[in-house]
Amino acid sequence: MKYQLRLSIFIFFLFQLLYPQGGEVIGSLIDADFQDPVPFANIIVKGTSVGTTTDYDGNYKLELEEGTYSLAFSFIGYKTVEVTDIVVSQKESIKLDVTMETSAEGLEEVVVSVSIKKNTEKSVLGIQKRAVNLLDGLSAETFKKMGANDVASAIKSVPGVSVQGGKYVYVRGLGDRYTKSILNGVDIPGLDPDRNTIQLDIFPTNIIDNILVLKSASADLPSDFTGGIVNIMTKDYPNKKEHSFSLSGSYNPEMHFNENYLDYKGSSTDFLGFDNGTRSVPINRNQYIPNTFEYSPLLTAITKKFNPTLSAMREKSGMDYSLGFTTGNQYQVGEGVNRIGFFGSISYKNKTTFYEGAENNFYRKNADTSIYELETDRTQKGDLGKHNILLSGLFGTSFKTERSNYKLNMLHIQNGESTAGYFQQSLNFSDYINFSKDNLEYTQRAISNLQLTGTHNSTDASWTTDWTLSPTLSRIQDKDIRTTSFRVEDGVYSIPQNNQPKRIWRDLEEVNAVAKLDLTKKYQFFNKDAKLKFGAYGAYKDRDFGILNFELENNAQTTKFNGIADHILLDENLWTVNTNSGTYIDPDISISEPANTYQAKQENIAGYISNEFKVGQKLRTILGLRVEKFVSRYTGEDNKDINDPQKVIYNNEPIIDKLDFFPTANLIYELNENINLRGSYSRTTARPSFKEASIAKIFDPLSNNTFIGNIELEPTYINNFDFRMEWFGESAEMIALSSFYKRFTDPIELTYFKSSSDNFTPKNLGDAEVIGLEFELRKNLGFIAPMLTNFSLNLNTSLIKSTQVYGESERNLRELGLREGESLGNNRELQGQSPFLINTGLNYEGIHNGVHIGLNYNVQGKTLQVVGNGFVPDVYSMPFNHLNFNFAKNFGINKEQTISFKIENLLDKAIVSEYESYRAENKTFSKRNPGRAFSLGYSIKF
Repeated sequence: MKYQLRLSIFIFFLFQLLYPQGGEVIGSLIDADFQDPVPFANIIVKGTSVGTTTDYDGNYKLELEEGTYSLAFSFIGYKTVEVTDIVVSQKESIKLDVTMETSAEGLEEVVVSVSIKKNTEKSVLGIQKRAVNLLDGLSAETFKKMGANDVASAIKSVPGVSVQGGKYVYVRGLGDRYTKSILNGVDIPGLDPDRNTIQLDIFPTNIIDNILVLKSASADLPSDFTGGIVNIMTKDYPNKKEHSFSLSGSYNPEMHFNENYLDYKGSSTDFLGFDNGTRSVPINRNQYIPNTFEYSPLLTAITKKFNPTLSAMREKSGMDYSLGFTTGNQYQVGEGVNRIGFFGSISYKNKTTFYEGAENNFYRKNADTSIYELETDRTQKGDLGKHNILLSGLFGTSFKTERSNYKLNMLHIQNGESTAGYFQQSLNFSDYINFSKDNLEYTQRAISNLQLTGTHNSTDASWTTDWTLSPTLSRIQDKDIRTTSFRVEDGVYSIPQNNQPKRIWRDLEEVNAVAKLDLTKKYQFFNKDAKLKFGAYGAYKDRDFGILNFELENNAQTTKFNGIADHILLDENLWTVNTNSGTYIDPDISISEPANTYQAKQENIAGYISNEFKVGQKLRTILGLRVEKFVSRYTGEDNKDINDPQKVIYNNEPIIDKLDFFPTANLIYELNENINLRGSYSRTTARPSFKEASIAKIFDPLSNNTFIGNIELEPTYINNFDFRMEWFGESAEMIALSSFYKRFTDPIELTYFKSSSDNFTPKNLGDAEVIGLEFELRKNLGFIAPMLTNFSLNLNTSLIKSTQVYGESERNLRELGLREGESLGNNRELQGQSPFLINTGLNYEGIHNGVHIGLNYNVQGKTLQVVGNGFVPDVYSMPFNHLNFNFAKNFGINKEQTISFKIENLLDKAIVSEYESYRAENKTFSKRNPGRAFSLGYSIKF
């Protein structure tokens, strides 16, 4: 009996040893002044000898048995912080981040009682409070409250931020060229390399720690942003093994399970986001194509190589769905403090979009200036189906030693988008001519990015060295765009002679490499802590771009095809030597125009220095200077004959070569512990993209527009002034009032080509200025009544006025198109600048029941979309009132499971752009009705 009792006691203690019943406290220590980690600090459990130290990155982990504890955090030069009433439960991980304040007059103890609750929203506000730059942020906790599955749907709640097309972020109402997206502090190109921002719907929120939107510049940041920088911070590896899985589905009654949905047969790998070769160019670029008078059977053989599918096909559409999986862990290496960890994520999105009655129209002013109403140039209305696949994978690993940290992140994104449309067109030349049009497109995009970073601390942590290497390969291919139009006259369909069926291939490949080095030295400046930061930056981009064009000709005058595009390439309708009539590839249309094949390079070498110090006890001062040498080179030629004396040929010639200085100044006056007054000045730039600074002519078959490059573009330079007063309260509360002023020199804007209303080109159109106010409120409603403690209100709004001074050429064109009684004035709005933004949300968070409910609304004011040219009026995007509802419920033993329900676009509003002209009725430029979507999701952590 005694033996059995001893054995039972032994087994019990062995079980306790193998399966500890305690939990752990994890977190990081942050310097209050500089928001830097505090390495090698001591953490002691009060009343015991148990403790640990932070690593060089300021992180710590302390395993404890069940119970209530007090922890003391101390380090030389900092006030000791004691945190009490820490309740450790079985197998629970408690997140506790501590801010350490410096002590200039010796060590001093501060005792703090806290509620041990993970509140990352509050921690982001802590970053915002102590940051050098004016910034706003979002945490993973905010994503949960909003029910947001990707960054694009979450970031709309940031003050002054709007999202265009569900993908691209605009800050302070400024267009894409004035906003920049970076990943973990490093430039990364997007799936559309002609944009300054990466599309944000590719990042699932379950891999994101937080998003920081920086609205003022500092010397260590790239100079090519004005509205803001969106810094997406992915998760580091977790402190323990962690996995998660999520799935969701979305149903839109307007779009899904619709029998009228349009599609066409693609390849067997479309569901993975890439074409398996079915849509590849069927002949060699240099293939000789004989003419019909040569009577060569080769012409028939070449024509038969092209895919005969030209018609959009009606079929039932599916619904949207997505899947995601993340995993991570860390391991100790050896007996020291060295640790290695990893984090991985894969996500898959399948989205089907269908717009019935989609419109793309063109109107112009009458040549008679006494006529006010706009006249029709061309109208287009019909159905448009899109099937979008997005597959992304992220893998990261990190190795930490006592004083160094090495990280490797690898990201790959694969995207395939298939489009099918059928439209009715009406053209007004001397009389209305009606057309039917089939449009088939497939765009394949892929981006692969690698980030290798290192951080190293000196023995006394006074020196910190950070370095990054980040190469990226982007590939965008438009594969076999097919556009077929029939002229409709008295019920008879025929191919118009001036609008033959077209086949287009576009191929873009871009290599992007970034390297940066940052060195930081902490030192004493007049007996106060100061920080000197300096470094170097280098970026290189190399792009190859080419377009292949083909047209189908038919010389059989009696063949009408009954208006069915697929009949054009039936065997019985092909041209042959025997019949000398039928459809064939037109040899007179150049398959590769010289202007549409180019190579371009950009080089940006920069250095900077910045010093942060205090004037008195309350005024933080950060002064910096950045120097950038930017060179853009171009290789290409125009379409003139090689013997033409006016032919232009560029051979790696520098079209932009600038050495620029970008000063920055940030001042933060700490009125008290919770109130900051901020002021900032910076000089920034906005440079033309590769496509803009070119001589390329890129046709859009969907809208019938042609983009024409402008190789004479100059960079835009902007002087920025920002002011803010911000108050930070308890429970993630804050109030902020900001103002800003921006002065633009030579802004780049998209305008109609002078001689054609369906050609667009970018131009430097004259100086501009923007002035604005921002207000943000985050407030718990418990101050109204105790029963409202679980409710919170988020409200932010921006009021912005922009002024664009007319350039000489624009003024001359506008004066020619003035109507009787109309005056021109000296200026207009800046293109892409919204006059106001409103984001607001009412949220309920049940602390005990795990319920999250949110109602979120955002709207952007009427915005100048396309600049008119006098006889073609301006185009404005109209306000889109976007109201969303979300419900989420956490359940399970540790609340590890979540089920969510969302309704998007509750008001069922359409997305509309309109022409506006003096005393004329507005006319629709484009219209899409996104409908109302209902989503259901489930996620689990294990």
